[in-house]
Amino acid sequence: MNIKEDIKPISYIKAHAAEILEQVNETHRPVYVTQNGEARAVLLDAESYEKMKKAIGLLKLLAQGERDIVDENVLSQEDFFSAMDRDFDNIRP
Repeated sequence: MNIKEDIKPISYIKAHAAEILEQVNETHRPVYVTQNGEARAVLLDAESYEKMKKAIGLLKLLAQGERDIVDENVLSQEDFFSAMDRDFDNIRP
């Protein structure tokens, strides 16, 4: 895999849009779009984009959990399950 193959100027994207979309969807590799010699955008297939969004969401949850540990904003397992039992008792008919 040669990343140079995945870097295209905007003029090429405009002239070969269907071909680029086919490439991105078949290879699942991003295409980097340049304008005036500078990277300006990245094209991804929809499946890769959704996977990336999910991965970022999980990383945010991990970071939040780590922050809670550092801030000592935690419960013991016993306290957590006691609170859950109380909450469920309050919603049962």
